[in-house]
Amino acid sequence: MPILKKPKKPLRLALIAGAIGAVAITGSMVLSREKAPEFQTANVTRGDLQVTISAASKVQPKNYVDVGAQVSGQLEQFHIEVGDKVEKGQLLAEIDETRAAAQVEADRAQLKELNASYMQQQATLELTRANAARAKMLYEADAISRADFEASTADLKIAEARLAQLDAQKERQQSTLQADLATLAYAKIYAPITGTVVSQAAVEGQTLNANQTTPTILRIADLSVMTIEADVSEADVLRIKKGQNAYFTTLGGGEQRWRTTVRQVLPQPEVLNDVVLYKVLLDVENPEELLKPEMTAQVFFITGETEDAVLAPVAALRDRPAREGRGERGRNRENQREERQGLMAANAAEPEAGSEENTRRQRRGMRNRPGMEGMREAREANPQAERKFVLVMRDGEPQPQPVLVGVSTRAQAEILFGLSEGDTVITNEKVANVAAQQNFDRSRRPRGMGRRGPR
Repeated sequence: MPILKKPKKPLRLALIAGAIGAVAITGSMVLSREKAPEFQTANVTRGDLQVTISAASKVQPKNYVDVGAQVSGQLEQFHIEVGDKVEKGQLLAEIDETRAAAQVEADRAQLKELNASYMQQQATLELTRANAARAKMLYEADAISRADFEASTADLKIAEARLAQLDAQKERQQSTLQADLATLAYAKIYAPITGTVVSQAAVEGQTLNANQTTPTILRIADLSVMTIEADVSEADVLRIKKGQNAYFTTLGGGEQRWRTTVRQVLPQPEVLNDVVLYKVLLDVENPEELLKPEMTAQVFFITGETEDAVLAPVAALRDRPAREGRGERGRNRENQREERQGLMAANAAEPEAGSEENTRRQRRGMRNRPGMEGMREAREANPQAERKFVLVMRDGEPQPQPVLVGVSTRAQAEILFGLSEGDTVITNEKVANVAAQQNFDRSRRPRGMGRRGPR
């Protein structure tokens, strides 16, 4: 029986399919290498920039007085209501004055009694003084004994002392009467300052006990000047100083901003759930009394600001690409090379002399001044500026450009030197880092070395 051979067609088909797949993968890799990266870009703009520290706060009156009762008794009548405006010295409330009035009457009666005793003692003193004078005359005439003369003299001194004692008792009783009269006056409570009644802690008919503590019955506040009490964390409080500019908003104030300055940073912190918070006080005028006590506010302390500045997205700022095995001298040489390349690119992009654009840039000053001199002057004028670089799109290609960065927020940064309004910068980080590395690698090649062609 003849042996049948298996057909080789499936094997050939598999080999052909594998070859086609390998060619497709190789072609896709080549295409992926040659495909240009997709850049995400943003335009450099001009505007104002402000760096702030935010903190939650409460609105309180700067000047207020808690009005209390200095006498015990039943609160008989209130002459005001919460929200009323009162003047200093205006009658606010009255307390039952029965006991205080009775004490005053008793003091006056006792004072009358002392006055009567004093008058009686005065008459006794006059009689004693006359007897002493008569006894002296008789003793000199040898008509009475020495013992009788000395007794009359002693009686005179006793009468004088008794009159002085009654005089002191009168003064003491007069003082007691004055104190009880003041207590009686405390039964009527008057406004200590001009302001608005913002709260009331007692009601008519309530019995007040002022023997141990002074009971508070209401609060009067001057709402023309308010104090903002902001809670600032210990991480931010060192950047806040007296006189620093700030502004705040309220929950019901919409977009309205209240501008003020820092009056005081209290040294003693408050610890809440292991969080250390410092009180920062800010005063603000409130002539229309739009701000009310206990309002919640969000305060923004201005730590840095600039006007009419060149602004670039923070996402466009890059550090220099790191390379292994590079020493300090190498880094210095690379810094100089980057600076020269960036400044040459800036010079190439500078408009012709006499043009409107050139005149506008000259007026802006050092921020957009090209050249080595401009970079040096910018760094000397802004020693705290941070040195970064960006990738600027020129003729469709990304070019590295060193820049000096001033104040910055999470979104934008002030460019003190290196960019101009209208420049286009790359913002996608991964693509920008690859392009930057390629640019720096090309910049390090010796002159005359290019891409090798086919042999």
